[in-house]
Amino acid sequence: MSNENEVTVDARGKVCPVPVLETAKAARLAKPGQVIKVIATDPAAKQDLVNWARVTNNELLSVEENNDAVVVRIRVKGKL
Repeated sequence: MSNENEVTVDARGKVCPVPVLETAKAARLAKPGQVIKVIATDPAAKQDLVNWARVTNNELLSVEENNDAVVVRIRVKGKL
């Protein structure tokens, strides 16, 4: 199901720092309140994305691990 308030960043198969860089790009294009859903397979991406949300003052909504991927949802609080 598609949600117009949610943007998906598919970073599967990409390694650090690409998942964070693609998330940052999506956040710059997002409107405040939009949610970025990041799907990544790099084991480092989970902690990198959690840290990125914290240092950029965006809201970490959830972190889920599904098989070999991590799905992180972050709500954009404002323009970067």
